[in-house]
Amino acid sequence: MRHGDKINNLGRTASHRRQLLSNLASELIEHKRIVTTLAKAKALRTYIEPLITKSKDNTTHQRRVVFSYLQNKEAVSELFGTVAEKVGGRPGGYTRVIKLGIRHGDNAETALIELVDFNDVYGKGKGEQKEPAKRTRRGRTSKKGEAKAEAETAVAEAEAPAKEAKQPKQPKAPAKAKE
Repeated sequence: MRHGDKINNLGRTASHRRQLLSNLASELIEHKRIVTTLAKAKALRTYIEPLITKSKDNTTHQRRVVFSYLQNKEAVSELFGTVAEKVGGRPGGYTRVIKLGIRHGDNAETALIELVDFNDVYGKGKGEQKEPAKRTRRGRTSKKGEAKAEAETAVAEAEAPAKEAKQPKQPKAPAKAKE
């Protein structure tokens, strides 16, 4: 039984699995997207997201911690350089897994795993930076909602005199004929 066993062992020993994920993570950082099996992509996602979060804080300690996972100087410098710069405002969810179908050789499900901020098709353009989301606990209307409400009141005020002018006048009582 596998009660409480949340890690996918990928059919490997612990040392082999650790090295596999390290190699996949290094390749993902260098190439920004890789194609692998679906199980490996899902395991890689849980492996690399904490490393990307660590890269936001560019200190010697964080660099050494990440290097202990990746064992690749070029990948660490790329991670703390361009990748950390792009994901600075993102609170999490740095990777995207897209299912591709099955592989003909062994019928394995394949998937594309990519860094979200480096995809120009889905994300914003290269030059634009995403502003961090502003959080508030108070319930208030947004500026767009206030502008919409003001526009509706202005339209209602403009229509009110027009409706009064369009109402047909009451016909006057006919004058009595003099006999």
